[in-house]
Amino acid sequence: MNISIDVKDIDSQVRVSVKGEIDAYTAPKLRETIFPLSEKENVNMVIDLTEVAYMDSTGLGVFVGLFKSIRSHDGEFRLVGLSERLRRLFEITGLADIIDIKSDTEGGLE
Repeated sequence: MNISIDVKDIDSQVRVSVKGEIDAYTAPKLRETIFPLSEKENVNMVIDLTEVAYMDSTGLGVFVGLFKSIRSHDGEFRLVGLSERLRRLFEITGLADIIDIKSDTEGGLE
């Protein structure tokens, strides 16, 4: 199981593209790569999950922690490019009600 994480800091927006699977094996790498960015004041972070085929509860935990950290630093957080399967995972857990989620990449990556 592999994961690829591409981070670009463009203007005032941190854009993160994730490829692969987010699970107990790969979530620590994801957390270690993007969590320090969440501690900047007023960060505007967009994470593109278009090429993520699978995510388990460990991945959800990473995004909940990231969301909390960004909000505590007066930032904005958005997930874009979710497949129907990933969107459903966020809906079932109730996270879709608190995290800004888009099925396509609208308002996110160009």
